[in-house]
Amino acid sequence: MSSTRLWDKGKPLDEQILRFTAGEDHRLDERLVAYDVRASIAHAGMLAKQSLLSNEDCKTICEALTALGEEHARGEWQITLDEEDCHSALERRLIERIGPNGGRVHLGRSRNDQVLAALRLYIKDAAATLAERTRQVAAALDAVADRQGTLPLPGYTHMQAAMPSSVALWAGGFAATLRDDAAGIERATARADSNPLGSAAGYGVAGLELDRDHTRAVLGFAETQEPVTAVQLSRGKAESTLIFEIALLLGDLSRLAADLLLYYTREYAFVALPENMTTGSSIMPQKRNPDVFELVRAAVAVPTGALLEAMTITSKLTSGYHRDLQRLKVPLFRSIDIAAEVTTIMAHALGGIRFREDAIELDPELYAAERANALVVDEGIPFREAYRRVAAELAGKTGDND
Repeated sequence: MSSTRLWDKGKPLDEQILRFTAGEDHRLDERLVAYDVRASIAHAGMLAKQSLLSNEDCKTICEALTALGEEHARGEWQITLDEEDCHSALERRLIERIGPNGGRVHLGRSRNDQVLAALRLYIKDAAATLAERTRQVAAALDAVADRQGTLPLPGYTHMQAAMPSSVALWAGGFAATLRDDAAGIERATARADSNPLGSAAGYGVAGLELDRDHTRAVLGFAETQEPVTAVQLSRGKAESTLIFEIALLLGDLSRLAADLLLYYTREYAFVALPENMTTGSSIMPQKRNPDVFELVRAAVAVPTGALLEAMTITSKLTSGYHRDLQRLKVPLFRSIDIAAEVTTIMAHALGGIRFREDAIELDPELYAAERANALVVDEGIPFREAYRRVAAELAGKTGDND
């Protein structure tokens, strides 16, 4: 049987050291298997093109890698702690399946450029999925506007009713903001769109003529990252950029949830929710709680903390590769996962909200700015004079009520 890990030299690793250094990596890497398969097939094809791997071996390796990827997708195998990561898991199974020639695939690469290739491919896919889910939330807001857009709503500044608004304006503002978030998430992939393959451990591959542009084209990267020493220096940037955009997205969804939570209170009662979207109290029989929106409101804390975590990991490292970088996966994956959960639930939950026409009433004072503008148009007076006149009228009415 082949060595369990790519760096094994025959001596077993202390079990306690293994558990600490591998950490969660073997579980986290389950989502990277398909991307490592893609990158490995591209690398094998490049080696064959450069006459560093026979066409026959290339064909056998690529077919076996494809089969292993499909089997993993069907849940037929998982990465073990002894294997540490998806790279060791795949190469081990490749050698077991086709024999020693499976070990030829690692010529001209290191786990350092290997993991970066898989991570960057994953980031590009994850960002595209998040952008689409974010646009689905925007579409759900469009549907709210289509259903009840003509209903008036008070618009607030400083938590005080300020000017007339409407359901269409409220929903449309959030929808536009979310579409901006989706575009920001897509732009965040720019730093992940560089091919790291061929940089190996950070200093290139001595004595071999690799065609880095070949793997770039096959994998769909926009460019090949040069020089090779820049590759490890870039670690954490693509991750932090995407986490930042996720934090902006969840910040906007937090504000949307905060509005809905306020509107659902008995004091406001602007919004009604179906019972199957609210939870009950264990002690108060009358209570229905909008928990879903409370959890959405809190979710922004996750990428905000993750951004600091990711940036702190890399901020004091010297050049080259360090094992510290392994810890970037956790904040990245955690941020992507919660963003996927929140966008999915919000697209669903918005379909259940209904604005209550019977409970929404606009105070006539909200039309004060409109009244001042009308005086300017009708009488030709300066706005500041019109402003003071309307303010005096409102003060007089208030005095009469007193």
